[in-house]
Amino acid sequence: MLIPDSKIQEVRERVDMIALVQRHGVDLKKAGRSYKGLCPFHGEKSASFNVWPDEKRFYCFGCQAGGDAISFVQRLMGKTFLDTVRDLAKELGIDIEGDVDPSMVEKQQVKDATDYAATHFAERLWDPVVGRHARDYLHSRGLTDDLIKAFGLGWAPLAWTELADQLRERGLLAFGEKAGLCAPRTKGEGYYDMFRGRVIIPIRSPEGRTIAFGGRLLEGEDGPKYLNSKENRLYNKSDILYATDQARDDIRKKKSAVLCEGYFDAIGMHQAGVKNAVALCSTALTPGHLNLLNRLEAKELVLLLDGDDAGRNAVERLAGALFAGGVNCRVAVLPQGEDPDTFARKEGAEAVQALVHDAPSLSSHLFQTLLPAGTEAEFEEKMAALDRFRPIAAQVPVGLTRSALFGGMAKHFGLPASELETALRSKAPPPVKAAPKPVSKVPEGPPPDQLEASWMAAILKDRRLLAKDEFRVADELKHLGLRHLVAALQSGGSPEDALYESGEGTKIALTKSRDMLPADEGSLEQAFVSVCKRLKLRAIDDRLAFIAKETANTLGGTSELTQDSRDLLTERGELLALKRRLSQR
Repeated sequence: MLIPDSKIQEVRERVDMIALVQRHGVDLKKAGRSYKGLCPFHGEKSASFNVWPDEKRFYCFGCQAGGDAISFVQRLMGKTFLDTVRDLAKELGIDIEGDVDPSMVEKQQVKDATDYAATHFAERLWDPVVGRHARDYLHSRGLTDDLIKAFGLGWAPLAWTELADQLRERGLLAFGEKAGLCAPRTKGEGYYDMFRGRVIIPIRSPEGRTIAFGGRLLEGEDGPKYLNSKENRLYNKSDILYATDQARDDIRKKKSAVLCEGYFDAIGMHQAGVKNAVALCSTALTPGHLNLLNRLEAKELVLLLDGDDAGRNAVERLAGALFAGGVNCRVAVLPQGEDPDTFARKEGAEAVQALVHDAPSLSSHLFQTLLPAGTEAEFEEKMAALDRFRPIAAQVPVGLTRSALFGGMAKHFGLPASELETALRSKAPPPVKAAPKPVSKVPEGPPPDQLEASWMAAILKDRRLLAKDEFRVADELKHLGLRHLVAALQSGGSPEDALYESGEGTKIALTKSRDMLPADEGSLEQAFVSVCKRLKLRAIDDRLAFIAKETANTLGGTSELTQDSRDLLTERGELLALKRRLSQR
């Protein structure tokens, strides 16, 4: 469970550093403003381990270990960050649980049930007997085993209580109900599975955490062809695009996203090499979706929809939101009767990529489909086209975008823009409201600075680099959100799970830093070691600046040396020597 940053800060401020260190076997003696003793982290005969009680920090000039009370216990006892905070809080009488948002507790419980279900469905798919029919179906769609595993596809057998029984055994049944995985029986006691006889498509957050499921009916006749999880604490369909976790890197690289309507359409695009493809989890395109694409640095969106009336209607349904959002959008037109998945399998990857590359603009496509004959069209055809365009125009606010849209429409229709505006404006549309800013999953302040973000991004890319952190930068990170991330990784969590819990500002900073890191393993390690050194040097400079401020009069020769001043000046000399050694490496 997450611990609010305010509680972590309270632990730091209230802990008695001297008592804490001495309780763990270090004999400390007062030396001015600090206390000195033999370092517990390395063997030494003369004391180089210092504790500053007022600043709540420690530092060893022999092995360069340093940090706060939490870092001390973590390093000495080998505990995780969260366990250390909990234990110290308990000793200090600080109630951590009381300040935890109940919604966050429920969210964690729903996540536990969802995680278990994702594992369960995948295991059933790869069961040699139970999952054979589902595997055959997926292979018939041209999907390879590697792609099936990459997207985490699964199988829910045609059984009424298989998952519900498993959730009950693990104490997760009530949370499974909140996640939309099971429901109480209308008659009698007990619960039944919502997904039965279905190929399971996990819906993941951009970081790769499973937050919901889609199910394609394969056996039985119970329910619609596609069934989706209900919205819950993890899942809001207005903010999520399917396959973003697989497509995010290519979207950033190409500055473009391809939008499909169906889950298997997006998967088929990835199979065909269009790896920046995503899909809607609902029928509407929302400001939340556009915000997500903006965070992924997509400068354009290509609609790739079915080549039938439904596909054409979908373009008209989505066009208003796209124009209103100022999105640079193109439309890839599929042949009649084709959908992206079948077209990719039939024509191959090159044909799909060519289709996307040659896609016309949304306005050009829309005008051409609404009124193919353009200025030569009959009066009745123009009036019918205007009726179809009316709901699109109603979503576009007054301003430059609306004026340009009506200008292009006037040219295609052969009618004055002012007359079109008057005819289509039942009332002035309200300005488009921006989607609400997502609430950070971990309460946090400002985003991490670039240096700490680079350090963390390298570890998320290759967690083995934690072992290369010879300066123990992890113990001295200033940003609490990154401390949470490190704690999650050190406790065995995956990078995707750890990042899922981070705040939006942290995610953006880490994404930008990751994109600047070298791709090959050797260069990545060199870059990481360099960042570690720079962070250590920065910490030394910060301490030197503090000492300079505290001893300003002493260094100017205008006051007598006190014991505190002598200790600080001694520390200054040791820090300068350490800085020289590091700079020469």
